[in-house]
Amino acid sequence: MTRRALLAGGVLLALLATGGCGVRPSAVITGRPAVSGPSGGVGLYLLAEGELVLVLRPASADASPANALALLAAGPLEYERGLGLTSEVPAGLDPVTLTSGANRSDGLTVRTTGAARSLSSRAADQIICTVAGAAAQSGLAQNSPAVTIVGSDGARPPRPCPLR
Repeated sequence: MTRRALLAGGVLLALLATGGCGVRPSAVITGRPAVSGPSGGVGLYLLAEGELVLVLRPASADASPANALALLAAGPLEYERGLGLTSEVPAGLDPVTLTSGANRSDGLTVRTTGAARSLSSRAADQIICTVAGAAAQSGLAQNSPAVTIVGSDGARPPRPCPLR
C-alpha cells in the first residue's frame, strides 16, 4: 500500500506542477507589418559620448543634403543638448553647395567657404554621414556614396560614412 500511495502522490504532484502554472494555450498572435517607406524627418548625425548617433528631426523643409547640412551646422537643439548630444561641426560651415558625380553611384562633393582639412575627424564623419543619408533619402545617390569635403584650405579625401 505504501508503494501505491507514493505512486499516487507522485502522479498528483506531477499534475499540480504542470497544470497549475496558469498559462493557457492560445493561437499564434501576429503583429502588424514593419513600418517601411520614407521617414518623416531629416536625419542628422550628432555625437553621444564621442560616438556618431542618428537623430531624426521633424522635416519643416525638404530633406535635401543642403538643408540637412544647414541643420547640422546650426548644432544640437536644446532638448538634444539636454540628452547629452553634441556636435563638432563648426557653426561657420554654412553656406555649402553639394555636387554629385555623373551617375548615382559616383561620390558627392560638399563645398564650403570654411576650412575642410582642419575639421576634426568626428566633424568630418558627422558631415559625411549626414550628407550620404540625406542624398540616399532624396534619391540623389545610392546607399553609401563616398563624400569629399572641399573648403578654403583644400580637400579631404573621399570617404563613405563609417556607420554603413
